[in-house]
Order: sequence, then structure tokens, then C-alpha cells
Amino acid sequence: MRTLTWLTGLLLTSLLSAPLSAACQQTALRIGVIPKKSMDVLIRDYQPLLERLQADLGVPVSMVPASSYESVVDAVVSGGVDVAWLGPAAYVLAQQRDPRIEPFASLAIRKGYFTPAGHHYQALLLARRGSAADVQALRGKRVALSDPASTSGSVVPNVEFAARVGQPLARFFASVAYSGSHDKSLDALLEGRVDAAFVASVRADAYLNSGRITRDTFDVLWRSTRIYYDPYVFRGGLCAEYKTRIRAALLENQEGLAGFLASQDASAIAPVGRAEYASLVRMMQTP
Repeated sequence: MRTLTWLTGLLLTSLLSAPLSAACQQTALRIGVIPKKSMDVLIRDYQPLLERLQADLGVPVSMVPASSYESVVDAVVSGGVDVAWLGPAAYVLAQQRDPRIEPFASLAIRKGYFTPAGHHYQALLLARRGSAADVQALRGKRVALSDPASTSGSVVPNVEFAARVGQPLARFFASVAYSGSHDKSLDALLEGRVDAAFVASVRADAYLNSGRITRDTFDVLWRSTRIYYDPYVFRGGLCAEYKTRIRAALLENQEGLAGFLASQDASAIAPVGRAEYASLVRMMQTP
């Protein structure tokens, strides 16, 4: 039995260290990432992960700049990137256009002031401390969303919050504006350009941890149900051998990715599949 286990391990090691077969040959790996932060910051944060993938795959690895969630969806659907980090709703939109697109990993988030520990986060409706006593006090006010394809910054608020107040956001609020990212929504709220903002709980925690806000800066006036965290996905048509190597690079020996995980306020990278996002698929299919 020990001999069989040893041989199995040796075979797996050989497969992962061997050159890619001719049928699966690629000259580079391209990664797309939704712009939750500025691209300069994202490229810096992702450097340890890019270096790990390059070392394990033996090909150049680069990040493809993106200006919006939609641009990353377009890139993975068209084959412009091989792997993409998408919001859950952006993944659903991409998978609707190409059913071969496959989620394979997600970050496990550290417990924060705004976010529970684990694989889930929430959409929050934030207002400046003391500016609104409750949700109804925001009726007729200005609110910021992040991106039309953002789960917590658009899709979930437009479904769950609209159900909570009994009318669409555009009727409940005096104005609804898309900022382009969660960080820009938080900045708009801090600067008084909006009265409230729908943002991801993990981005609120990032602002708290960086010192840009304190626990007394905002009131949380509404929380969504828990949302399974952002998936890494393979483009349709990526060969099985390449997928195996990428999975191994991200999911095994994560000690070497400590810098990357710290930049994401995450504790680990965990495997996921389509089942984790099934409830969101149903939500987005609701007329």
C-alpha cells in the first residue's frame, strides 16, 4: 500500500513538473482581474501569485489591465485571458455567454469588523454615522452603486434591497449613480458626494484596516444575505492539463503566497465549483 501511495505521488509530481504536451502548449498565461482597486495596486498585490504561476507553469504570466467588470467578462468569454478573478455575478454573466467557463478557486476571507470569517461576504448599505436613523430616512437621497456587473455593488441590492423597501432603487432614492468600483463609492460617501453607498463588506473592512475610516465613520443600515466569495475561473477551451497545473499552483503549498493572501485580507485559497454559485444563478434568472 505504501509503495502504491509513493508511486502515485511520484507520478503526480512528474506530471506537474514535465513540459506541457504538444496538444496543450501555450506560450503565455494571461490573467484578468475585476478592478475592485486601482490596477496599479492590483498588479502589485498579485505579484507573488504571478511569480508562483510563472515558476510552476514555465511560461510568462501577465495581468491584463481592466477598466470595468464588463471588460473582464468580455476578456474571458472571448479568450483574451485564460484565468479571470470575477465577482460572483460577473461569473454568472460570463457563464451565460460561454457555459464552458468554470469556477475553480476562491479566497477564504479573514474575519473583519464588517465581514464574517469564511467563504462569504455581504452587500452593505452604508451612511455617514448619525446621518440617517434607518433605511427609510434614506428615501429620496443620493446613493452610489459600484458597477452594473458587481454582485454586492449592484445585482444583490437591486433584488434584495428593492424587495426590502418594496420598490426599485431608482424610485426609492432620488439619484442612483455607478461609481465604477467599491473604493470609489466609499470615497464618494466619505467626501459627501452621496448620502449612502452599497458596497462589499470586504472593501469596508479594507478601508478600516488601512486607517481610512474608523468603526465610527459609518452606520450599516442594511445587510444582504451571505454571498459566496469571488471565484477564479478558467476560460472555455483551456485544456485539462493546464487546468490541473493552475489548480495545483494556487491550491497547494500556500505558504509561499502569504504576501498575496495578506494583501487580500484572506487566510487561504479554497477549491470551489458551480454549486457554490447556484443560488445566485437562480436570483439572476428571476425576471
